[in-house]
Amino acid sequence: MKPLMGISGASLKVVVAAGVFALAACAGTGGGARHSQMMLSGSQEVPPVSTAASGSGTITVNMDKSVSGSVTTSGVNAIAAHIHTGAPGQNGPVIIPLTQSGNTWSVPAGARLTDAQYDLYKAGNLYVNVHSAANKGGEIRAQLKP
Repeated sequence: MKPLMGISGASLKVVVAAGVFALAACAGTGGGARHSQMMLSGSQEVPPVSTAASGSGTITVNMDKSVSGSVTTSGVNAIAAHIHTGAPGQNGPVIIPLTQSGNTWSVPAGARLTDAQYDLYKAGNLYVNVHSAANKGGEIRAQLKP
């Protein structure tokens, strides 16, 4: 049998095996990150809020339960923002307070979910909301969807 492009059968097996291992290594890096892109609105609040305010952002939850990301708001004089537990249509307690820089609210470095919170996240039962003086319970909200 004539070697393919000067590669012997044994060498070809080594090259293929190396490629398989490289692909497997790439699949293991960051493959478990779940990104939740969201649009925050008053209609998603519980109860719904009539407001011109809006927000958008991305929250990432990794398989090690670390959390990162941010939301940017517009049309609201926000006083606080948080990640909460709660199914759609339900309110719940704060689990991660977000930090403010202008109209951007970010997950603080080192934030991590507990096992129970991670299970809630996977079920779609975490949300982000932004609070204002006019709407202390929350002016705009979005569920985190894995």
